[in-house]
Amino acid sequence: MTTSSGGLARPAHLVHDELGTPAEMAADCQETGRNLRLEAHLERAARAAVATPPSIRFEDYPAEVGKREIRISEAAARLANALHLHLD
Repeated sequence: MTTSSGGLARPAHLVHDELGTPAEMAADCQETGRNLRLEAHLERAARAAVATPPSIRFEDYPAEVGKREIRISEAAARLANALHLHLD
């Protein structure tokens, strides 16, 4: 049910009247977390938050990293040639 004043429609009751108490809402949140099994994710996040960060020092990484070899099969070469991609 709505009431009208000056062309604006307003609800007859306020939405916040339907809210539970803060203690009820907190209990709902805790139960939702248990149902979604969030505790394991939160524990892992907490461990990651206090863990030692990875190094950003240059000398901790290898200077030379070899490139992977790319092999093109005959079938891929035929398809590329048919599409005029010319993989040489």
